[in-house]
Amino acid sequence: MAECTRSMLEAWQDDADAAADHAKEVEVAREFQELTANVISHTAFGSSYSEGKEVFVAQKELQILVIESFLNVNIPGFRYVPTRRNLRIWNLERRIRNKFMGIIRDRLGRNDDDDHLGCGNDLLGLMLEAATRKQDEQKMCMDEIIDECKTFFIAGHETTSHLLIWAMFLLSTNLQWQEKLREEVLRECGMEIPNADTLANLKLVTMVLLEALRIYSPVALLRRKAAKDVTLGNINIKKNTLLMMPIAVTHRNKEVWGDDANEFNPLRFENGILKAAAHPSAFLSFSIGPRACIGQNFAMLEAKTVIAMILQRFSFSLSHKYKHAPIDSATMLQPQFGVPIVLRPIHL
Repeated sequence: MAECTRSMLEAWQDDADAAADHAKEVEVAREFQELTANVISHTAFGSSYSEGKEVFVAQKELQILVIESFLNVNIPGFRYVPTRRNLRIWNLERRIRNKFMGIIRDRLGRNDDDDHLGCGNDLLGLMLEAATRKQDEQKMCMDEIIDECKTFFIAGHETTSHLLIWAMFLLSTNLQWQEKLREEVLRECGMEIPNADTLANLKLVTMVLLEALRIYSPVALLRRKAAKDVTLGNINIKKNTLLMMPIAVTHRNKEVWGDDANEFNPLRFENGILKAAAHPSAFLSFSIGPRACIGQNFAMLEAKTVIAMILQRFSFSLSHKYKHAPIDSATMLQPQFGVPIVLRPIHL
């Protein structure tokens, strides 16, 4: 995680040092998508990183094509017609599956050659260990492992990149908060790479990230199906009813979040998430309950690491080229025209 971030920041530093005004304009939306893809690829596949990255690139294209198909009029059976789009979807699905199976066969082969090595300590290795335990009655099959890897990529890559994008936007337009966070980072971490202990002490950084998630929640809409008949207030909800919860609306509800619900105010999280609003369950960016995001701690850890390392090395402001046009792309709330940020190295 830190190594991927340091590599990105060193490239920024070199470009800024080479510029006449020692400033570098960066389109952070594109940069953070690349960064989080690198981090999640290393986490999921470890030594098989390059092969995993290739799978994730194909998965991203497949995701876009599937979303586009959802927006079309649903004609029964049309997804089986060999149109250009459907042929591309089928080809990508085969490619992804074959690549995954190749990585899995390689891992299992290494495990057979040397039992002491195991299947690896990355996500894929841990799942393969669980799948090959002879005493385990609830083993994961290969299809389940492949599906879990796909889910891990989509959830861990896109949500974190969008959190970082909007956090940088808010810090570039609220320079006093940017300076407060930099002071905290330098006090707790100095110029060292943040570790688990120092990250735990970055209270202001955490508050700003939570506020970024509240104002620009990466997932704008939650979908759930009622498991049983239930009554909410005076509303009777039947079993199997599809429920949609608009997070973007809920997070800006003044009755819940106060009169400043539309304003950037990280201090609302000073006493934690449960006391930030009128209701303890008002914060929904990671969902709540048994279906809450399993990777929320990983996402926050990654976001805090990246933001802290940027603040150690750069001051930044919003480019005059920026156009504020957030758009819900059916899966994520993202900036339609990107977020260009002007970076200036800090020489301490």
